[in-house]
Amino acid sequence: MSEISAPDFAIRLSARGDVPTILSLIRELAEYERAPQEVVATEAALEEALFGARPAAEVLLGEEGGVPVCFALFFHNFSTWLGRRGLYLEDLFVRPEVRGRGYGRALLVRLAQIARERECGRFEWAVLDWNEPAIKFYRKLGARPNEEWTIFRLTRDGIAQLAQESAE
Repeated sequence: MSEISAPDFAIRLSARGDVPTILSLIRELAEYERAPQEVVATEAALEEALFGARPAAEVLLGEEGGVPVCFALFFHNFSTWLGRRGLYLEDLFVRPEVRGRGYGRALLVRLAQIARERECGRFEWAVLDWNEPAIKFYRKLGARPNEEWTIFRLTRDGIAQLAQESAE
């Protein structure tokens, strides 16, 4: 088990005032994942999604010396077979200049604690197939890929097209 190499590292739940920072970290993640043009989120949209009347997700921020250096955005899904909710990690990102200090692992440990506290039946996430460093990291944690399932996705245009069809 690796230790965090900075004594001034702390993890906290985000607050409304963190939205600009969260959006900045999301854009940095998109750069890393070679898809910066795909970020269309705005501060207003994130504020509503994270802190509106019906929050859709939560964010953990990792800070070194009070400066945000990493984040994890997560939400609950539900398993019908287990009859309980799960925790789904949508994004985890550690700024390149602070990688190797144990921050990503610390975020995952905190998420596992949250999943346990909330009695989640699963803790899941997806990783790009080319991201070998992340895959190796997750395997070291004991996570295993679910090779029996393929993720399907409809985006905005596909949703609109399907929604217009009649239910015959």
